[in-house]
Amino acid sequence: MNKRPYILSESHWGEVQDQECDLAILPWGATEAHNYHLPYGTDNYETDALVQEAARMAWEKNAKVMVLPTIPIGVNTGQYDIRLTLNLNPSTQQSILEDLVESLIGHDILKLLIVNGHGGNDFKQILREVGSQFPDMFISTCNWFQSVDKEALFENKGDHADEMETSLMMYTWPELVYPLEKAGPGKAKKFSVAPLNESWAWTEREWTSITSDTGIGDPSKATVEKGERYFKAVTEKLASLMIGLTTTDPGDLYI
Repeated sequence: MNKRPYILSESHWGEVQDQECDLAILPWGATEAHNYHLPYGTDNYETDALVQEAARMAWEKNAKVMVLPTIPIGVNTGQYDIRLTLNLNPSTQQSILEDLVESLIGHDILKLLIVNGHGGNDFKQILREVGSQFPDMFISTCNWFQSVDKEALFENKGDHADEMETSLMMYTWPELVYPLEKAGPGKAKKFSVAPLNESWAWTEREWTSITSDTGIGDPSKATVEKGERYFKAVTEKLASLMIGLTTTDPGDLYI
């Protein structure tokens, strides 16, 4: 196995003691059902693969980054009735983040990027509050699944166990993907209140009321090739963000 000094869980104390770190990266996923063909840990597997490759790209550009272990459970309050889907409330996420930020500050690491891999997680308001408690820490977040225009690469729309996620898993973790013949169609109901189907209005979706197979989006046209193209496009965007954050002082963020 090639040495990856930018992955904390693979690093050793003797190496880390004097290793410079300008940016800590925290992947955050979820544990939830993904139709019949993808595993419960899909969000974590995808996010790990993307973040680790992007960190490699950034490291090779001399960006001093460190990928922290992935938080594998996210907000799934709308899926309580789906067996073994696990939930962390946003308030719990905030408590976890507060403890991690305090730990990082204690090691003089003052920049943190949360790379979110789950649509149910929303860190913006949490970061406002945590940031006010720890003004010395610069905290940012991104949703990798919003970084690239999916419609340019995939034919079928969706946002859960869909063509995009299935293609990405086929490329990164093919041994965990069941044959597409096992997948449900991912057909999902819309809200009867029309504005709730638009971006400016929102309420939480009750998962088992909108989908019978836990998927949202038809995965039938997923391919390894599509997954590879998407993987490369997303990792380039993530690496660019990582490099920018490591090389830019918080006082120079605005031009």
